[in-house]
Amino acid sequence: MIKKGIILAGGYGTRMSPLTKAVNKQLLPIYDKPLIYYPLSILMLSKIKDILIIVNKGQLGQYKKLLQNGNNLGLKINFIEQDYPRGLPDAFILGEKFIGNENVALILGDNFFYGQSLSEKLLQSKKLKNGAKVFLHKVSRPELYGVAKINNKNKILGIKEKPKKYYSEYAITGLYYFDNKVIKYAKNLRPSKRNEIEITDLLKKYLSIKKLSAEIIGRGGAWLDTGSIEDFYKTSSFVSAIENRQGFKIACIEEIALNNRWIDKSHIKKSIIFYGNCNYSSYLKKLLNGKK
Repeated sequence: MIKKGIILAGGYGTRMSPLTKAVNKQLLPIYDKPLIYYPLSILMLSKIKDILIIVNKGQLGQYKKLLQNGNNLGLKINFIEQDYPRGLPDAFILGEKFIGNENVALILGDNFFYGQSLSEKLLQSKKLKNGAKVFLHKVSRPELYGVAKINNKNKILGIKEKPKKYYSEYAITGLYYFDNKVIKYAKNLRPSKRNEIEITDLLKKYLSIKKLSAEIIGRGGAWLDTGSIEDFYKTSSFVSAIENRQGFKIACIEEIALNNRWIDKSHIKKSIIFYGNCNYSSYLKKLLNGKK
């Protein structure tokens, strides 16, 4: 069972400069809310309440102003500043004290997930006791991604990074679930040619002991990487289209907390005051009136 989650919100966001010279990428807007709300909502949909957010050095104040300590969402949010990027598995080394003896989920701060059956898959993945599980998504250009070959039981048979020849059409997304051994495995990784420890090497360790499985984001589900300005606007357009057509908000963290029974309507009222007079607050007011 996984009780703790990490959001990796570090990195310099150089492909989005000069925007990221002043503001951390995960605090830039995806349509009507900060990007960080989307990965945070995924952990909340997994019913994970104890969360660590890893941020760039010097940007902690921005996050605390927005999320505080998570109390108004029924969460316990901790923060750690990262001096410089050392690779995705560094999250488990930095977060060793936070993780303790628990299993842990990791989500990248610039990944967007959406799908009608996604909540069921998240809750199922949370039950992981041993090994590791990654979320996969079918893509049309697998040569651009790290990909995994799977069998008919969703066990991973092999992993390749940006294969030049066809290997698999399932890309490895930025959502992972690990047992507690991940800390030890991360510490034993050797830096790659770019002087970072690589998530692919960590997954291959689990693969070598036949403890790596997959969860597939099926048809109707979406995974988007907001690594560039173009991707940012595509994701914003996607969220805008869904929200305006269907009338509900994606990644409304207060709504998720309310549905999880972590908070009551008094917390929603506090959030409305915090956000002020805006469209997001108007949506929260509808929650109070039972119109959503």
